[in-house]
Parts: sequence; structure tokens; C-alpha cells
Amino acid sequence: MENFTFDQAFWFSCASIALLLLCSAFFSGSETALTAASRGKLRARADKGEGGATAALKVTEDTERLIGAVLLGNNLVNILAASLATALFTRIFGESGIAMATLVMTLLVLVFAEVLPKTWAITRPEEAAARVSPVISVIVMVLTPFVMLVRMLVRLILRLFGMKDTDGQMLAVREEIAGAISLGHSEGTVEKEDRDRILGALDLGDRTVEEIMLHRSQIEMIDADKDPGEILTQCLESNHTRLPVFRDDPENIIGVVHAKNLLRAVNKLRDGDALKEGAMSGFDLMEVVNEPYFVPETTTLDDQMRQFLRRHTHFALVVDEYGALQGLITLEDILEEIVGEITDEFDEGEDQAIRAADNGNYIVDGAMTIRDLNRAADWSLPDEEANTIAGLVIHEAQMIPVPGQVFSFHGFRFEIAAREANRITELKIRPLA
Repeated sequence: MENFTFDQAFWFSCASIALLLLCSAFFSGSETALTAASRGKLRARADKGEGGATAALKVTEDTERLIGAVLLGNNLVNILAASLATALFTRIFGESGIAMATLVMTLLVLVFAEVLPKTWAITRPEEAAARVSPVISVIVMVLTPFVMLVRMLVRLILRLFGMKDTDGQMLAVREEIAGAISLGHSEGTVEKEDRDRILGALDLGDRTVEEIMLHRSQIEMIDADKDPGEILTQCLESNHTRLPVFRDDPENIIGVVHAKNLLRAVNKLRDGDALKEGAMSGFDLMEVVNEPYFVPETTTLDDQMRQFLRRHTHFALVVDEYGALQGLITLEDILEEIVGEITDEFDEGEDQAIRAADNGNYIVDGAMTIRDLNRAADWSLPDEEANTIAGLVIHEAQMIPVPGQVFSFHGFRFEIAAREANRITELKIRPLA
């Protein structure tokens, strides 16, 4: 009778452990399938009337609750299986059964409850997600109260350690996308140009107009007190269609003139094929200028692009916290952060900011931004301390170097090729590796 009872208990324990391992495999495979499945592909399946895909879309809306319920269920069955195995092996082998139970259960859980189901799920995530989601939806609904308690406990502990509440945003979607794109490029599945465009668009919210603006030292301006004929000549010879207008002091911007508006005003002064006699002497530039649009240098590129679109304008002057002019920014500048350099017929004669030289060197314009240089040469120079490559050299050297000086940092060799006053205008750069 005792032998019969022992055999009965033995087979009952084995069956229970097998059932718990099967449940653990289900939880593990479900977690992998539901997190790896593409919501776009699930939406396409749902649109075709597939109920499992619809359930998968619904259950993955709250990722934190889903993962919490799955992990809770998985840990419960794994711990229970391990406890049953320990009791069974201890009864058979005595105290040495604890070690044997640990070894056997580790092997069984690893192979049959983790690797095998997750491998199957990752090979066909949408199909697996559609199959398991009806059951998982019920489990999530049942375990939600316990998951909420665990979530509250975790957040309380985090606050005790001074960590901020994530408001349920456990996954940083933007960083996840950026990481996936970078990984795809490193594996050869994503082209460099596509990577640069997507990452450029994702970075707009983290970058400010100060980083990409045209510095005030390079802004072409019109003096409102100049002779009207000189102003017209300057506008016609300029490569730009919009020019700031100042009076007395370049800091005193009183308007922005558009070349088309200026030409329209001059056209009204014609008498046949020639200008009316003395017409230009009475011409008032202030009648055709637009009101200047000023923006803080700390404005993000994302916000500034929205402002450009809302105001139906492409041109803004950048000021610092004291209202002093720092530079200008255009809608084209922001778009170039996404699509790369945009050139037209007026840019053909301009020098390239970077060009290849001998012995693996590159001749780089000192005013070129580090971000543009990294994008053009596929480098990874840091841009936290400076916006331009000249600024990076000055920051690292802690001085304003003279032509001929050579520095090595961040895995590159920098040689000062040209300098004007205190401004580094040209560098020769070569990777050291």
C-alpha cells in the first residue's frame, strides 16, 4: 500500500512539473511574440478579420501591464515547479536531492520553458501573437490587480531612491527606434542616407536653433541709410532672397527685405523700359521691408519648424537671453538636418565644407558643424561641448591655436591649416585608426 501511494505521488508530481513547465513555455513564448510582433502587420491581419490579431493589438496597447502579468504568471509557475521538484527529489535522494533538483530544473526550464518557445515565437512573431493573445488577454485581466500592486510597490521603492516616476513609459520609443536604425545600418540592411534622415528627424526635439544657426559674423545685411541704388545692387548680387535691414548699428535690425518685394517696388518706378527720372532718389526702403521675426536661441528645432509653418515664414533672427543678435535660421536649415545639404544654382560656386586630401586627410572648414562633419564622413566626434569643428579644437586645446599646430584627441589628428584673427577657418583632419 505504501509503495502504491509513493508511486502515485511520484507520477502526480512529475505530471504537475510537466504541466507547469508547459505553462512556463507558454508565458515565455507569449512574451517574446507579443513584444516582437509588428503592430503594422498585426493591423493588416486584423483588417482581414483575424480575431487573434485584433486581440493582440488590444493587449499590447498597455505594454507595462502586459509584461507585468506575463512575468508574474511565469515566475509563479517556475517557482512552483522548482518547489515540487525539490520536494520530489528530496524524498527520493534525501538532502542530496536539493542539488539534483536544482540541476535538473535549470536544464528543463532553460531548454523547454525558455529557449525553445522563444525561438519558435521569434521566427513567426505575428502568427504566434495572434494565437496566444486570446488566452493572454484573460490572464492579463485576471492578474491586473496584482500587477497594479507590484507596480505601485516598485514606484514607491524608486521614489525612495530618488528616481523619478516614469508615468508608465517604460520603453523609450524614440531611443528604441534610433537603436534599431543604427543596428540595421551596422548590419547593412539600412542605407547610410536613410539612417541619417530618420535619426535627423528624431533629433529635432533635442537640438536648438543655436546649434545650426548662421552666426551673426556671417550674416549679409543691408544698411537702411545706403543709397537706394546701392541697396538694389546689393540685393541683385546677393545669393540670398531675404536680407536683414539695420540702421546705425548691425544689432539694430529694423526689418527684413525680400528681393521679390524690392523688385516689384522698383518695377513700379519704370516709365516704359527705363526708370522715371529721379525715381530712385525718392525710393523708401522701409515701404517694402517686412517686420523682423526674432526667436530665442534655446528654441528647439522641432518647435521652430512648427512656428515657421504656422506663421507661413521661412526666416527668423536668433537672439540670446539679453536680446542681442546671435544669428539667423531658416526653414531650409532645419530641413537640411533631416535630408542633408540642399544646394541650388546659387550654391555651385561655393567652396565645399569638406574635401578629401592626400594621405587620408580631409580639409574641413572650421565653421562646419560637428554634426554635419559626422554625417558627411560617417564619424562620431562628440558635439556636447561645441557646435563647430573649430570650436571643438579650441575646447580641447584650451587655447586659440596657430596655423601648423597639431592636436590628437577622440581618435583623430587635427592640424590647423588656416586662421583669421581669432577664428580657425580651415583644418586638416585624419583618423588615427
